[in-house]
Amino acid sequence: MKNLNVGLFSLATLPGALLAQENTSEPASNNTRPNVVMIYADDLGFGDLECYGAVGVKTPNVNRLSEHGLRFTNAHAVASTSTPSRYSLLTGEYPWRKQGTDVAAGDAAMIVSPDQYTVADVFKEAGYTTAAFGKWHLGLGAKTGQQDWNKPISPALPDIGFDYSYIMAATADRVPCVFIENSSVANYDPSAPIYVNYNKNFEGEPTGQNNPELLYNLKSSHGHNNSIVNGIGRIGYMKGGGKALWKDENIADSITQHAVDFIKENADAPFFIYFATNDVHVPRFPHPRFRGTSEMGLRGDAIVQFDWSVGEIVRTLEEQGLLDNTLIILTSDN
Repeated sequence: MKNLNVGLFSLATLPGALLAQENTSEPASNNTRPNVVMIYADDLGFGDLECYGAVGVKTPNVNRLSEHGLRFTNAHAVASTSTPSRYSLLTGEYPWRKQGTDVAAGDAAMIVSPDQYTVADVFKEAGYTTAAFGKWHLGLGAKTGQQDWNKPISPALPDIGFDYSYIMAATADRVPCVFIENSSVANYDPSAPIYVNYNKNFEGEPTGQNNPELLYNLKSSHGHNNSIVNGIGRIGYMKGGGKALWKDENIADSITQHAVDFIKENADAPFFIYFATNDVHVPRFPHPRFRGTSEMGLRGDAIVQFDWSVGEIVRTLEEQGLLDNTLIILTSDN
């Protein structure tokens, strides 16, 4: 039985949140219950968006939500880092009441227990189809460091209320650098089995610390100098992955496309989407089409990429005739 810690989901915990429900001329869905889409940015500051006064970067899609919705100017996050902030958002419980909610390693056990009542459970019990996309950073599996990434992982998001999920096990700066679809590695490559260790490297595997010449995309910073994936140093050690390994420049495209596909496939019934971007967290390596589109370097370009993701979600809702029956909440984890 689910343990009910909180019965209400409060917008007061959302830092600089945008709340939008736009009227359009498109026909509404036959469903009378509103869809709910939560867009959850990573490390996006209060002043990083045009509608909050940012200069040097254009965010027209977020501006549209601001213009047609509510713009919050006095709100707070429960924590200043990813894992505890996300834990509270999904469970309604303060992170200091739960052991292990500091910044999680990529091989952390799942911090949200299957017996906890989550936001996804709330919607699922109300008849909604639920989905999560993008950054997770709340652990997977029963025991830290003992996941077998080459088999279905349990517990995982299907055990805490999500009907479908396409997520990063942690975040882009930590291994394993693969997407998890429901409970298994997406695009799994049996010729390159995956091994992860946060204590020691695998024999013969290069690291950012010892092989800086292999960091052809970004130089290591802030301790991101362990295993090298896609020419970028990471936190933690990883071996294998093959075709399942992500390319950082395609992360936004990949999670956005999966969310778009989900909307199209579930347009005839109410749905809840937790859409958590990696932007604008490090490593910042946006797709080439966004390079140089801001005056703020790679960080600004990552904000533009985030805005594009927002636009794709809104555009799809509009094309499906769902925009005037969808509640969109946009915020950042800290």
